[in-house]
Amino acid sequence: MSTSTIATPAPAMHWGLLVAASAILMVTMGVRQTSGLYVDPIHRGTGVSIVEISFALAIGQFVWGAVQPVFGAVADQRGALPVLIFGALLLAAGLLLAPLLTSPLGMTFTLGLLMAAGAGAGSFSVLIGATAHRLPAEKRSFAAGLINAGGSLGQFVFAPLVQCIIGTAGWARAMITMAVITLLSVPLAWPLRRRAGDHAPVAGATDDGGLPAQLRIAARDRSYWYLHLGFFTCGLHIAFLVTHLPGEIALCGLSPTVASSSIALIGLFNVAGSLIVGALGQRYRMKYLLFWMYASRAVMIAVYLVAPPTPLTFYIFSAALGFTWLATVPPTAGLVGKLFGPRYLGTLFGLTLLSHQLGGFFGAWLGGLALAHTGNYLWMWYADMGLAVLAALINLPIREARMGGCHGVPAPR
Repeated sequence: MSTSTIATPAPAMHWGLLVAASAILMVTMGVRQTSGLYVDPIHRGTGVSIVEISFALAIGQFVWGAVQPVFGAVADQRGALPVLIFGALLLAAGLLLAPLLTSPLGMTFTLGLLMAAGAGAGSFSVLIGATAHRLPAEKRSFAAGLINAGGSLGQFVFAPLVQCIIGTAGWARAMITMAVITLLSVPLAWPLRRRAGDHAPVAGATDDGGLPAQLRIAARDRSYWYLHLGFFTCGLHIAFLVTHLPGEIALCGLSPTVASSSIALIGLFNVAGSLIVGALGQRYRMKYLLFWMYASRAVMIAVYLVAPPTPLTFYIFSAALGFTWLATVPPTAGLVGKLFGPRYLGTLFGLTLLSHQLGGFFGAWLGGLALAHTGNYLWMWYADMGLAVLAALINLPIREARMGGCHGVPAPR
């Protein structure tokens, strides 16, 4: 074993990396998290059923997660730049082809495969992994929160933009516009071009035996599996809402503007949530942050179910929910980094995101089935609430050092 001193870039370089990563995630998540706004317009314009569109988006939820460890591993080995460029091209291709391939199979190919894979290549595992190698350990939680905030800002900015274009020019032109924006974001990937091996080793780094050995270690770690289980529920929750919240609002007789405003509010408040949770992760044990965020979701859903279905109710619910929306990402990524180090964070966190998106598949698909068979989403809300409680509890046994040790070193558990 050998240790090395850490050679980190200047703080200005830190900010350049983080701003670039945040801006890329702003585009990919902004496109992805507004997909629910297209469901009804596509249904009315093409005759494809809600269930078939929901299934295509459910496939997309799974694909987005399935490609994360793959692209994360490629980025860990070869650098993030080629992965990010390839992802942007895939995402733009899916957006451009969707208006041309309007059969159920075509929707599955464009929405479920191309767009999802492209967004996955420019998402959390690649971006957080690419920046973690260049940051000291004590800065990684805040960095993950800042990057995550960029994705939430994309949701806030893109939701009203997409809804405006759909309302004035149709869903096809909205997708073409998003494709152009995606391609314009490609130059943002340049600051992230260096590979993990191009940087000086992190203090305390060891010869880890390579990725296969690290995967075997992770597979034997119960804490890692607890993270997977909690994140599975998070994915189900988020995918259900991002896909079907516009439908829930329509069932209440409210306008599409309420839906786009609610999605935008989720993104806006998650900017604050991501930054705050990322900062708290530098001072408090991350498993407790996850516990309180998941538990709060169960409470928020319970309150929503007994509240009157007014625009104000949806705005308050969206704002409260938005605070924890994807704020689970910084502590989850931070815990993976604590457990296994930053060298293969893109791969190991990518696998955790795969669990997240397995839940996302069921959230998007079962929401459509619930509506088709019962005429509402009530049973999905009940299931969502119960699973949020389970996700909170499953995080408590996770192995994590206490914060506040001598000279900044975490104290033993």
